[in-house]
Amino acid sequence: MAVKTLQDLLNEGVEGRGVLVRSDLNVPLDDSGQITDPGRIIASVPTLRALVEAGAKVVVTAHLGRPKGEPDPKFSLAPVAAKLAELLDRNVQLAGDVVGYDALSRSEGLTDGDVLLLENVRFDARETSKDDAERAKLAAALVELVGEDGAFVSDGFGVVHRKQASVYDVAELLPHYAGTLVAAEVDVLAKLTENPERPYAVVLGGSKVSDKLAVIEALAPKVDTLVIGGGMCFTFLAAQGLPVGSSLLQEEMIETCKGLLERYADVIHLPRDIVVANKFAADADSKVVPANEIPDGWLGLDIGPESVNRFAALLTEAKTVFWNGPMGVFEFENFAAGTRGVAEAIVTATGKGAFTVVGGGDSAAAVRALGLPEDGFSHISTGGGASLEYLEGKELPGIAVLED
Repeated sequence: MAVKTLQDLLNEGVEGRGVLVRSDLNVPLDDSGQITDPGRIIASVPTLRALVEAGAKVVVTAHLGRPKGEPDPKFSLAPVAAKLAELLDRNVQLAGDVVGYDALSRSEGLTDGDVLLLENVRFDARETSKDDAERAKLAAALVELVGEDGAFVSDGFGVVHRKQASVYDVAELLPHYAGTLVAAEVDVLAKLTENPERPYAVVLGGSKVSDKLAVIEALAPKVDTLVIGGGMCFTFLAAQGLPVGSSLLQEEMIETCKGLLERYADVIHLPRDIVVANKFAADADSKVVPANEIPDGWLGLDIGPESVNRFAALLTEAKTVFWNGPMGVFEFENFAAGTRGVAEAIVTATGKGAFTVVGGGDSAAAVRALGLPEDGFSHISTGGGASLEYLEGKELPGIAVLED
């Protein structure tokens, strides 16, 4: 893939130039608006710092949450600006709009090494429009903020699977470069797809089979072990004719799961025991039952200890591991043991020389929430959906547009 990188841009020189950076700053907030996991902001810092230190006038665009194409105070990037300023150890201005009067006037006042964060780009409906002309108008307005001699750095890997104005269309209007984060993610995913060292194990969790179906179908023929946990495992158990009580179930996917189990019986591994609860709550009554004995009225919220041991035995011997999706409701302490056990097994594999990748999203959040060592994994991705689509073999618009 012939893509110019941040280093290429730095070599060309950025002092005094405007540089538009698309970062992924979509972090979780609690009810009071406090950031609960700053991982994506931390990951965005190396690219921004390199540009700042080289004297660029840096304009950052990003989104937060899913506002409906108009300003919504609860999705403001204000807390992100504060955290970014702390990490960069310098003032980060926050524009009061996306490409309006405040953004334009602030961008015109930037001096070398300044950082301006635009307000949530999804406050502008054109960002996610399916109309090419609408997106192009927003892209042109973003480009105006950095001037004719500006450049674009794509560093938000979590959005490169989206054909959006700040991801795709701006790259058609400015000299474009892959940021540190995007370049690293692509390198890592290429290692998983081109010639992974074997045994190659994939761990998939999360709630819905439908969300992971394409990646299961893409990877099952290529891997040695495919471990399935989380809420999605109950549709697979139901496909085996087992009772799943009140557990999460996608009935419309049962036949699909039957077909997968028939084709890949030697690869797919399901839990043998389940931690069930009488309600979905942190303080629910719980017990461990065999996977074929989930009682009526109870719902599975984690994999059981026998499953953890069995999965760990497979994972610790692997040479390549990709993990996407928790094994249970790790946010509740009583149902976090499955995710913790599987994650610790992957850490062990890393220590034995395996190449291990955490595929972003809830898995990355779980690593931090459970206090696991981030350096216990070869790579922690910032882009769950983008990672999965890459592994499915799909073209990612935000990467394709960077190719020269």
